Amino acid sequence: MLALVATLLLIDEVRAAELLWLALLFAAAAIATVAPPGHRVAQLGRMAEVLITAFAASTLDGDAGSILVYLPVPIIGAAFADGRRIAWLFLGTAAALLAVGGAVDGVLDERSYLVPAVQWLVIAGIGAFQTGIFQRVLLARRPDDTPQPYAEATRLLTQLRSVARQLPGATLDPGGLAEHLLDEVRATVPAVRGAVLSSSGGGRLVVLAQAGVERFDWETALDTESAVADAWAGQQPVTSGRSQARSVTGSRNISSLVVPLVAGVRTIGLIVLESDSSGAYPPALVSRVTAITGPAALRLEAALLFDEVRSLATTEERQRLAREIHDGVAQELVMVGYGIDNALAALPDSSTTEEELRVLRAEVTRVITELRLSLFELRSEVDRYGGLTAAIADYARTVGASAGLRVHLSLDESTARLPAAVEAELLRIAQEAITNARKHAGAENLWVTCAVDPPFAQVEISDDGSGIGENRPDGRYGLAIMAERAERIRGRLEITPRVPNGTTVAVVLGTAPRAR
Repeated sequence: MLALVATLLLIDEVRAAELLWLALLFAAAAIATVAPPGHRVAQLGRMAEVLITAFAASTLDGDAGSILVYLPVPIIGAAFADGRRIAWLFLGTAAALLAVGGAVDGVLDERSYLVPAVQWLVIAGIGAFQTGIFQRVLLARRPDDTPQPYAEATRLLTQLRSVARQLPGATLDPGGLAEHLLDEVRATVPAVRGAVLSSSGGGRLVVLAQAGVERFDWETALDTESAVADAWAGQQPVTSGRSQARSVTGSRNISSLVVPLVAGVRTIGLIVLESDSSGAYPPALVSRVTAITGPAALRLEAALLFDEVRSLATTEERQRLAREIHDGVAQELVMVGYGIDNALAALPDSSTTEEELRVLRAEVTRVITELRLSLFELRSEVDRYGGLTAAIADYARTVGASAGLRVHLSLDESTARLPAAVEAELLRIAQEAITNARKHAGAENLWVTCAVDPPFAQVEISDDGSGIGENRPDGRYGLAIMAERAERIRGRLEITPRVPNGTTVAVVLGTAPRAR
């Protein structure tokens, strides 16, 4: 703006008065620019700019409009840096000086002076007003001291807690909701088999629920040419003349219907229905299915999100406990062990307390070993790529090596995955069963059998120890926890004696596949 003013003033000829006013204006602008924003010196510099511009306009006569071009600059600058009140003060001062200067110099009634003065005063006022609005918008959007993601998370979790308290217990269980949805749809339209699938990440789906005379190996990949992949990508119902189960072969008449479960703009799952007759799903029946799945999609998404939040919170709490135990009790026990070692070294060889200290040192070593195994258990998780059987096998090998158990593994896991929350519960049940066998059974051998073919899963832990007697309460609490975990995922916990000795703990989820 200073360069523009200089060009406009000097475009005709160079005069001493114009050079003087330009020099003064440059000096005032330099002070206002160099001084820290909001500082009193910067305010004085902007006030000087207003005064110089107004006085120069009244003395330059015909060139008043050329220098008044600069008038909005200090006024808008004051609105930004000092607030609207200072800007209005500068504007009023400029208007008063222009009026007084014009009256003293006798140019107040001349059009060449009055029109530019009013024009640039109005422009400066509008600029200051708009700056105030702009500042209020910025202040409203500026984050406060609380990190926004945490503030938003707090608000959403508070709402979730309130809603969860008002809902019946099973309504936030994805598996229960999926089974109810499947039963409701099958009661409306013909279907000899069906399934509800949801996303598990990695381009694959997991089976939340299925129904039919037989279990089927449903198509769970999203990168294949199938009605399942088409319905997921297009978010529209898809009918087909071929089965969506990989286990169905042959050329028999089959009708399949795949309906996406869409919540807002997100596909959160699919419902697959099949009939052993051609043309079983005309548009009228498809509309009836979508009328049911529309509201159900939102309920299922809420349950899946709640399940994920609960899993994340549980995992974080387990990690926190592991850190606290490692940094607290475990370290203190190690120091106690070192203290006992030092005391043993300082005692005479024939001391009567030596044997007691050795017994105490052995007990401390045992407790430290237990703590390390507990830390390993707390940190153990089902890897996204390794799968459930790999996590159980890894835990069994580690515990077996620590306790001197011979571990026998039998693992059978399909490429399809169970829901993450279900895998986590099955891992915890297996860990508790293995821990009970190590601590209480006095076993020499441990048999771990895992069969996972979603939605079916069976995990069996057997030992050749003393078994669970009626008068031995040490394992009862662990058994109660396992039963609660199995019930949470709608599984069956079976505890039976092993012949000739020992105990077998098995958790079964779903119905075992038939031989085919």
